[in-house]
Amino acid sequence: MSAKQVIVVGGNFGGLAAALELKYELADDVAVTVVSASARFLFNPSLIWLPFGKRRAGDITFPLEPTFDAHGVEFVHAEATAIDPAARTVTTSTGAEYRYDYLILATGYRNDYEAVPGLGPDGCAQSITTLADAERAGAAWRDFLDDPGPVVIGATQGASCFGAAYEFLFNMSHQLRKSKLNELTSLTFLTAEPFVGHFGIGGLPGGEKLLKMFLKKEGIAVRTGVAFEEVGGDYVRLTDGSKVKFAYSMVVPPFVGQDVVRAVPNLTDGKGYIPVEDTYRSKAYPEIYAAGIAAQVPVPWRTSVPIGIPKTGFPTESMAKVAARNVASAIKGEDPVSHKEFGEMAAVCMMDAGNNGVLILADHMLPPRKAAVMIPGPQVHAMKLAFEKYYLWKSRHGYVRLP
Repeated sequence: MSAKQVIVVGGNFGGLAAALELKYELADDVAVTVVSASARFLFNPSLIWLPFGKRRAGDITFPLEPTFDAHGVEFVHAEATAIDPAARTVTTSTGAEYRYDYLILATGYRNDYEAVPGLGPDGCAQSITTLADAERAGAAWRDFLDDPGPVVIGATQGASCFGAAYEFLFNMSHQLRKSKLNELTSLTFLTAEPFVGHFGIGGLPGGEKLLKMFLKKEGIAVRTGVAFEEVGGDYVRLTDGSKVKFAYSMVVPPFVGQDVVRAVPNLTDGKGYIPVEDTYRSKAYPEIYAAGIAAQVPVPWRTSVPIGIPKTGFPTESMAKVAARNVASAIKGEDPVSHKEFGEMAAVCMMDAGNNGVLILADHMLPPRKAAVMIPGPQVHAMKLAFEKYYLWKSRHGYVRLP
């Protein structure tokens, strides 16, 4: 019997983990093909440092093809442009068509710049959610050093990547002190969260108090529960009509699913996320699985200003492994072996703050939790630096089963 064909769309955290997990589970009994618009893996958590010159693209990326070749995975460097669930095919930007028995979508996110006028590459605020964004933010930072003024860091309504906003905020404060500009500028944080330290996961015990202490120590003004109306050339206008002036701004936008996924009838919700079972199998198409941001995670609360749930990094890899193990079970004709609701996954995060940081640990990503803790200290900064090196090393060599 010929090997089953599995296509993985996406080559970053979720795609890499899913493809290699499948090969570990089934070896030659499965043919895995990864289709990725990018030829390189990107360690997104380090994008917070790139605008300040602490990282370059080559420091936090590596080529995907050698890693996949070493583990018997075919790599296709092309954008997936169409998915046909009836024919079970994926078409790419080269015009090539690939047939699958099972499909894993680890397609990540698209920045929803349309959510607030003035966001995006042609807008007035910087972002750090892609490599190109972070490089543009770096160019704007260098210009700012020649003509400093007020700084605004924010995360809009619908955003979910609050951790990166906080990390960039505290790294900005650190850099302003290093450049001896802290006395000449002001730093303001605008967030859609109902309180500081919510992070899109409901907050953690003592988190609000701890972050307020950090913010006060750094002299950072904060406004929570705000919604952005517009970002102009030197101001942010909020929906209450107030304006906050800036000479430099970085705003994290909301995410939506990729267009290739959203175009598939009945596959996604309104934001382009794929409703899945706890096996990460699509509720609409049994041969399709999703991991990371591509998978829908219902928000278990209501806030006055809508916010999303973070699904990047560690959660993405965890979901991808669950999906891959269940695809392997389906290929073997067995019942699903792995069941894990997003909210039941552990929360593990090292939040960097320039030369300080906070370690975030919880037994569950979302409440209710039995155990959760936030541990501040400069050792967290050192831990994050070490983890970056370790994760890039293990991913480059395909050791996805290491912690």
